[in-house]
Amino acid sequence: MNGLILVVEDEPKLAALLADYLKASNYEVSILDEGSGVADWVRENKPDLILLDIMLPGRDGMEVCKDIRIFSRVPIIMVTARVEEIDRLLGLELGADDYICKPFSPREVVARVKAVLRRAQDGRTIRADSLVMDEHTYRATLHGRDLGLTAVEFKLLRLLAAHPGRVFNRRQIMEKIYRDDRFVSDRTIDSHIKKLRRKIETIEPSALLIHSVYSVGYKFEPLT
Repeated sequence: MNGLILVVEDEPKLAALLADYLKASNYEVSILDEGSGVADWVRENKPDLILLDIMLPGRDGMEVCKDIRIFSRVPIIMVTARVEEIDRLLGLELGADDYICKPFSPREVVARVKAVLRRAQDGRTIRADSLVMDEHTYRATLHGRDLGLTAVEFKLLRLLAAHPGRVFNRRQIMEKIYRDDRFVSDRTIDSHIKKLRRKIETIEPSALLIHSVYSVGYKFEPLT
């Protein structure tokens, strides 16, 4: 499967049509038909992308988008029958990644989904289970909570998380996260690792994301 797509659409025929086209492109699809429970569903199921209609019963798409952005950077494509420019702009300002207007071709929606997912995975955003790292803002979140990393800590975690399972020795880490010629000792890297682990443990005490490999270095392993 290419990923889990959540379709939030209250028109059953349209939702089913989108689901059929997405499944044909090897995506797993779930459907919700109202806005009230979307944020809780996203927290629990962690979809790879959300197709979010604006006009929904219970809670409209704009409010749902805002709710989700409090704890997640999951890509969101707003789907709307409203063509007023203010609605389009507002949707994007609330944190949507793209929008598409009704009526539309289901093939166009699938193409947009693929494009947004490519952008999300092109190195600017790293996702590893509940860990999300945004290179634009140097912000890392675990289960939607900000880890509060320094720039060096962010670079270190990004390096490891971008290559799960790969072991980096201390010299490789130094060369990757320090671009200048300053002297950095092995103890400095070990200190950064300790601080990273401590910040991760404040959010999830049982999470061991960064593993020590005896006499070699460190590696990142996802939670699952």
